[in-house]
Amino acid sequence: MTNNDIIDFNRIEQAIYYIRKNFKKKPTLDEIASSVNLSPYHFHRLFTKWAGVSPKKFLQFTTIAYAKEHLIKQEKLLDISLDAGLSGTSRLHDLFVTVEAMTPNEYKNRGENLT
Repeated sequence: MTNNDIIDFNRIEQAIYYIRKNFKKKPTLDEIASSVNLSPYHFHRLFTKWAGVSPKKFLQFTTIAYAKEHLIKQEKLLDISLDAGLSGTSRLHDLFVTVEAMTPNEYKNRGENLT
């Protein structure tokens, strides 16, 4: 590993921490890139190289993980949606269908009667 690799690794580690800490605010690419002192273009390329997904996808996965945790606790969809920084249940629904190929209720019911 070169010194540049170590620097890049540390930047991506900081970016992941920033995203996980601020996911409810839905930070933009510019905001995340700025948090690690990189241009948005360079940051996007570097993040995708190191994390294997784009910053946007990582933000979506972080939001989904949060929602899943709260769905299992049987919390209300609206409360989960708003607390996760989404504008409503339709955004949570869209995110679940896009990422998990199932609705939040199907996930909440642990896939019961899902074919």
